[in-house]
Amino acid sequence: MTSPQILTVRGLVESFSEFKEFKNIDRATLMRVLEEVFRNMLKKRYGDDANFDIVINTDQGDLEIYRNRLIVDDGEVEDENKQISISDARKIEADYELGEDAIDQVPMDFFGRRNILSARQTLMTKILELEKDELFRKYSDRIGEIVTGEVYQIWKKEIMVLDDEGNELLLPKTEMIQADFFKKGETLKAIVHEVTMLNGTPKIILSRTSPVFLERLLELEVPEILDGLITIKKIVREPGDRAKIAVESYDDRIDPVGACVGMKGSRIHGIVRELRNENIDVINFTTNTSLYVQRALNPAKISSISINEATKKANVFLAPDQVSLAIGKGGFNIRLASKLVGYDIEVYREDAEIDDSDIDLEEFGDEIDSWIIDELKAIGLDTAKAVLGIPNEQLVARTQLEEETVEEIKKILQSEFE
Repeated sequence: MTSPQILTVRGLVESFSEFKEFKNIDRATLMRVLEEVFRNMLKKRYGDDANFDIVINTDQGDLEIYRNRLIVDDGEVEDENKQISISDARKIEADYELGEDAIDQVPMDFFGRRNILSARQTLMTKILELEKDELFRKYSDRIGEIVTGEVYQIWKKEIMVLDDEGNELLLPKTEMIQADFFKKGETLKAIVHEVTMLNGTPKIILSRTSPVFLERLLELEVPEILDGLITIKKIVREPGDRAKIAVESYDDRIDPVGACVGMKGSRIHGIVRELRNENIDVINFTTNTSLYVQRALNPAKISSISINEATKKANVFLAPDQVSLAIGKGGFNIRLASKLVGYDIEVYREDAEIDDSDIDLEEFGDEIDSWIIDELKAIGLDTAKAVLGIPNEQLVARTQLEEETVEEIKKILQSEFE
């Protein structure tokens, strides 16, 4: 029959089965904390714990405490915690002699049920604190790394994701691609974006919109990047819509753009699918600013370019049919190109071929406000046909004009050609 003492011990350490579920605490740390809790109990009970040995078996959930005391003659015991009489020692082991150390097991009954329960609570608290600290440290070291997790809970403003150890991670809506849609139980990829401690609990924020996420995906798909043969100089994104990547190779035998795209787009296609069909442009980096701007504005073909290094401004002149390509749908192309090269890019329509039937915008000064005309000319549109040739959504994206205003302007311009 199991003794009350063993029951009492297991009443404390039966939670080892719970402790084993703590995902970020190793066995050595667990044993250290458990020993620390019991040594504090020993100090309170006996005043000193130096002559005690604590033996812990985390697999079985057993804990035993042994006390070492010097054997002295009967009647000469001055400190009962550190000394034991020869008569009492021989009750433990019959062959003990004077001057030896007697070892006896400390019964848990000495601590009392209340102290045992208190120790268990203290132990749980310390383990929880250690787990949180370890989780914070673990993910702080993983900022910028890709993690894969399972969607566990979906809320209005964020999604809870569980990693492979069951740790709770958060993916806010603000860090999701607009086309992202996940169901409970699905697996998703993201990078560790931010780790903070909120009221003593780690808060781990994921991101799918960060340029770093695209960079890590490229490293997974393109071995030359991971090997250092190709360097990613800069990435800019409009998550879910378009991205531009500047790459460079230090080996003339390696085409960095070709390596990133892969044979028939094999490498880039997987990334595009992961990013919800985000259009990805990969270009060769160069220190030649004019050439860099031209490459950044791909697929538009530039006729000429004027660079002002002092103001970090690039004036780009294009044929009329290339203006919309340079601006791109929603203005994404020119906006990302500006971010990539670090220059404010302004697009101007080149009047290589003069259309006698076209009308300068200034001629509409009586019907269209001057500030609106200035807005249109600022993006390279200085004639009626130039404005009519640009889709409404692009005009709205590139100017301060509203949809209704753009429609009204086009009606005024169109009437001149009817």
